[in-house]
Amino acid sequence: MIDLHTHTIFSDGELIPAEHLRRVENLGYEAVAITDHADSSNLDFIIPRIVKAAEDLNRFAKTRLIPGIELTHVPPEMFAELVTQARKLGAKIIVGHGETVMEPVKQGTNMAAILAGVDILAHPGFISEAEASLAAEKGVYLELTGRKGHSLTNGYVARMAKEAGALLVVNADAHGPGDFMTAAMAETVALGAGLNRAQYEKLRQDMSSLVAGK
Repeated sequence: MIDLHTHTIFSDGELIPAEHLRRVENLGYEAVAITDHADSSNLDFIIPRIVKAAEDLNRFAKTRLIPGIELTHVPPEMFAELVTQARKLGAKIIVGHGETVMEPVKQGTNMAAILAGVDILAHPGFISEAEASLAAEKGVYLELTGRKGHSLTNGYVARMAKEAGALLVVNADAHGPGDFMTAAMAETVALGAGLNRAQYEKLRQDMSSLVAGK
């Protein structure tokens, strides 16, 4: 089990990194990324602290903690510079907060995040054919989410990804202890979005490859 989109007290989550990691370790996770919400005001505050947590905790945990960030509600024009800054600060997984139907994300965010080279476009809502094709071309993963509300368009995202040949991930977008998914629930999210078991197995392999490259 791998989850590459979760939050701690460094944004709007409930847990410090140590408890966050311990809870998913107890669920048998192979790896988890902490990707707290950020813009230009707090990027340089959050990432070094997650990097430090990963350096310390990975010495003792069975589950690998990956430092990341979620660029959230930033102006589309800022994505490229913030992705560059995040990489320099040590973020290994960069999530772009996509155009979910649940929030007033600025139009053009999906495209800007893909062009900027995020690793994952989270809950991208009614992503366009052109955006999905560009994600496939650039190796940006599109997210199927277990998060209430954001998950409303999972089936649409899965279909667009299939048509475009884009990669998919399944993430919880966890903010607290009750949000972490079991392996069985992650499979349910994927199958509920329209994937078959063979497609889900490929998704799992693709997520493992993404983690291995970080």
